[in-house]
Amino acid sequence: MKQWLMGMMVLALTIPLAAQDSGAEYRPKKEDPVLKRLQQANKDAAKTLKQLRKDHEQKLEKEKEANPPQRYWSTFEGIAIPENPDRFQKIPHLPPVAQYLTGTCWSFATTSFFESEILRIHSREVKLSEIHTAYYEYIEKVRRWVQEYGHSEIGEGSEQDAVIHIWKQYGVVPASVYNGITEGAPEHNHALLFKELRAYLDFVQDHDLWYEDTVLNVVRDMLNRHLGKPPIKFEYQGKTYTPETFRDQVVQLDLDDYVAFCSFQYAPFWQTCEFKVPDNWRHTKTWHNVPLDVFYGTLKRAVDNGFTVAIGGDVSESGYDGTMDAAFVPPFDIPEACINQDAREFRFANRTSTDDHLVHVVGHTKLDDHDWYLIKDSARSARKGRFEGYLFYREDYIKLKTLVFLVHRDAVDPAVLERFQSPVQ
Repeated sequence: MKQWLMGMMVLALTIPLAAQDSGAEYRPKKEDPVLKRLQQANKDAAKTLKQLRKDHEQKLEKEKEANPPQRYWSTFEGIAIPENPDRFQKIPHLPPVAQYLTGTCWSFATTSFFESEILRIHSREVKLSEIHTAYYEYIEKVRRWVQEYGHSEIGEGSEQDAVIHIWKQYGVVPASVYNGITEGAPEHNHALLFKELRAYLDFVQDHDLWYEDTVLNVVRDMLNRHLGKPPIKFEYQGKTYTPETFRDQVVQLDLDDYVAFCSFQYAPFWQTCEFKVPDNWRHTKTWHNVPLDVFYGTLKRAVDNGFTVAIGGDVSESGYDGTMDAAFVPPFDIPEACINQDAREFRFANRTSTDDHLVHVVGHTKLDDHDWYLIKDSARSARKGRFEGYLFYREDYIKLKTLVFLVHRDAVDPAVLERFQSPVQ
């Protein structure tokens, strides 16, 4: 009984204590006046520094506008330039198309080349989509990049053979059903797309998120937002096609009939080799390496016989001027008579000849004992002069600055191709 009474007394004493209020309450935070003053001083200083930086940037921008940067250009004095594109013996091709703010010259030039091949072989005009090819080239670049854990090139550029790879894998579509320009965007502009893509891939790399399907799904979503979703089926001239059936039934080109040439001393002549530039991200080794005389002779032979050629090379020289509609090699660079295999290799080795740009050769003429070539060009440089989308290259520029080209094998001297099939001596 005594123990029971004591237990009840303890319980009676503890119940009021458990039930009573703790006395806690919300109160206004009292700021330390010294810390507050220091914090405000930091904010004011940061604001001042930001404004100073902004003012300085505006000052630099004004100075730049008042004193635009200069570039060392040839004067073209004494250079006889063809009067206009009609001066050339033209090979059938579709009108020039602008690539605007993109790095996809490889697709524009090579697509134009294949459009001319359709004209030559089938006598049909078919305007093809350049961006459909570029869309899937982005996909394949990212796929390779993930598989190699970031050790593969990611950029907007590629080479002529990229179009062949993509068409074989994904097909091709007409420009009328997919132009790669989303609603409200008047021109091609891939700057924001590539910025987003690069930022996302940096995130993947920083966090080791090497999950191919996941990454490709995100990239597809980016491409769909910026370029539009490529069609799976579409109507063209009253018939329904897929990209693959359009390739096979309308384009109708044997993509294995095209050969690529280069001329480099870093690899043996008369063997196929890798074109060692970043844009050859596939590291394909299918470039037919020949001496310079054969390289230029093969290109000239093709154009003289009615074949167009897709060429790639350097467009950053002082003798390359869109306002003059022409490109040649100034004597202060190297005298024309001195352009040889070593001069060409020297410039590639020291990176003064780089893989800048791809264009389409669509004509040839002779002027003052020089060969001139009519160039169909998608870049803005070909729209600075008098002829929208055309430039004129002199033969010396082709010999020194054109690094590679793609052509139909029927345009090539059979003896040249036979040497690649023969055992190496």
